[in-house]
Amino acid sequence: MLNIFQDSPEYNKRKETPFLPSKVTLAEIRASVPKHLYNKSTVKSLLYVARDISCGLVAYKLALLIQPFSQALLLKGLDWTIVRLIKFALWATYWHWQGVIFAGLWCLGHEAGHGTMSPYGWVNHAIGYSLHTFLLVPYYAWRSTHHAHHKATSSVERDENYVPRTRTDYGLPPAHKAQARDYHEIFEETPIYTLLRMLAMQALGWQFYLFTNAMGSPSYPKGTNHFLPSSPLFKPHERNDIIASNIGLATMSTVLWIYTSNVGLSTFIKIYFIPYLLANHWIVMLTYLHHSDPTIPHFRNKEWSFLRGALATVDRPLLGWAGRFFLHNVSHDHIGHHLFSTIPFYNQPQVTEHIKRVLKEDYNYDSTNTFRALYRTFTQCCFIEDDGDIVFYKNKDGESARALAKSMAK
Repeated sequence: MLNIFQDSPEYNKRKETPFLPSKVTLAEIRASVPKHLYNKSTVKSLLYVARDISCGLVAYKLALLIQPFSQALLLKGLDWTIVRLIKFALWATYWHWQGVIFAGLWCLGHEAGHGTMSPYGWVNHAIGYSLHTFLLVPYYAWRSTHHAHHKATSSVERDENYVPRTRTDYGLPPAHKAQARDYHEIFEETPIYTLLRMLAMQALGWQFYLFTNAMGSPSYPKGTNHFLPSSPLFKPHERNDIIASNIGLATMSTVLWIYTSNVGLSTFIKIYFIPYLLANHWIVMLTYLHHSDPTIPHFRNKEWSFLRGALATVDRPLLGWAGRFFLHNVSHDHIGHHLFSTIPFYNQPQVTEHIKRVLKEDYNYDSTNTFRALYRTFTQCCFIEDDGDIVFYKNKDGESARALAKSMAK
């Protein structure tokens, strides 16, 4: 039980090992992966979509039975307090699993955005647009910035997601002048305040990113978002797609308004809105932990390459079997996904096994309990230095969890 509060052996070993970029080449990695794993099956992908939608419908139908079941228990003379506890437990069970199922639909939309659901582009877009619109995600807008992220993963200058802020961004003194109190004035928090900030990020971080580009590249002007066709996030030829995303969101919002008018606000909140928020929690958690970790480097242009960026992420067993089943390997095989984003998710476990044999010690895995990893990253990944071609996050004491190998240090 205590293990859930401890860092994993893999994390500790990585922390204690000075970082040296992998000497494995991209050609060697590509040669290790059999060509048949690139094959895409429309039928197989649609079966996964149908399976997940069916799971969601079953959960929905069962949720509709919670109120009459609770009434039946009261009529049988069961104590009101006990019935209330049972009712809440049933709703909590529904919220958890429907939230996971919704997050799985997002993952399938993400795969469609990469073109892995079918060899036919229109099928991919139909799947991705439908699933993401159901979850109020602007499919084409997010697809555009996500592709940009894949092209510049872990690049301080060019990445699109979870870009570290620097010493200067926080107005910190130079490292040789800074004292402990300088860091603590900015990063020191009470445990309750830290918890509230974490809850805010998990509940609303996804919307903040879409509406304000929070934790995106600081090179964009204030007001940058995923909804304006003229946003600097997008190229001129993408603007009609952004409009199409917005039309989808307006349509889905209308459907939800009609549904709420028919069933009442309370039912809407319980049936759709709470699972929607929990799905956003899983989306923020998995994407944040993929690319934010005290032991994983970020690179400036001089040292960045596609391979180094792709390897600068972490595979995690998020939700165990449920992450495999509902989240479609998105966290279990994230390194493979960055190296081979056109390989379908159902083949990624095999990809991981192949690349592990080539990468050996350069393969980043972390079995730390995911909530412990989230807290660790949230409290220790504070800022990076303004200089240095390979940099690690520093904590509230201005210290890095990992050092560069002496051959790389300058």
